[in-house]
Amino acid sequence: MTRFTAFMTTVALCGAGLTAVPASAQAVKDNVISLDLLNGWATEDGTVMAALRFDLAPGWKTYWRAPGESGIPPQFDWTGSDNIAGAEIHWPTPSVFEENGLRTIGYKNQLVLPVEFTPVDRSKPMSVGADVALGVCQDICLPVTISVHSDLDQAPTQSGAIKSALADMPVSATAGRLSNLSCAVEPISDGLRVTATMSAPNFGTDGIAVLELPDPDIWVSEAMVKRDGTTMTATVDMVPPTAAPFALDRSDIRITLLSSAQAIDVLGCPAAG
Repeated sequence: MTRFTAFMTTVALCGAGLTAVPASAQAVKDNVISLDLLNGWATEDGTVMAALRFDLAPGWKTYWRAPGESGIPPQFDWTGSDNIAGAEIHWPTPSVFEENGLRTIGYKNQLVLPVEFTPVDRSKPMSVGADVALGVCQDICLPVTISVHSDLDQAPTQSGAIKSALADMPVSATAGRLSNLSCAVEPISDGLRVTATMSAPNFGTDGIAVLELPDPDIWVSEAMVKRDGTTMTATVDMVPPTAAPFALDRSDIRITLLSSAQAIDVLGCPAAG
């Protein structure tokens, strides 16, 4: 296990009511966030399960892949790795924060982020060389870049921290008793409006819905959620860089429901039958 400490760079404003200050003001110390690479185990599919562990100073948070209205989405660059063909991130269930009238989604204290690495050649050793760019926020928000370079070893037993993070992922639609999912799509002046309708009897009344697309250049608004008994609808606007209606592949729509009672993750949203 190798430990790396992030060094703060330019200060960025990432939420209404937060105050930006010059980097020279040393608004925070360099030990606000640190990163460990946790070695894991070989899977039955020939991949290696490992994890990045982020430790945050008290009061600081970082963001989920869909960070909300004012968060900074994390980015991962694995090009410095050796004998690694792919890296699949398995996101644990995040928390929802309501601050200064804005909603953000992320993690406080510690984030163990499982990463499943696919080797180019299973017979050869693997090493991880990654640059992780993410945002950290307290009273101010900062962009941080952390570099990690380490051999990827396979432990004789499975890491409890990684197993716990995997167990904390949102459940499938079947496990969450979500059914009758469909999406209505209509053009708007600068893109598309998508309304997802579903039956979610076990989903908490305090929950939110997040709709995502794989293309990060397409802006997706915060979902407007309505309920009628066990039926729930979530409506978003999707705006591409061209600011015009576009062809949408419904199989690319990812819907995550987050509440204190349950978290559900679904990929693909068919048209109403």
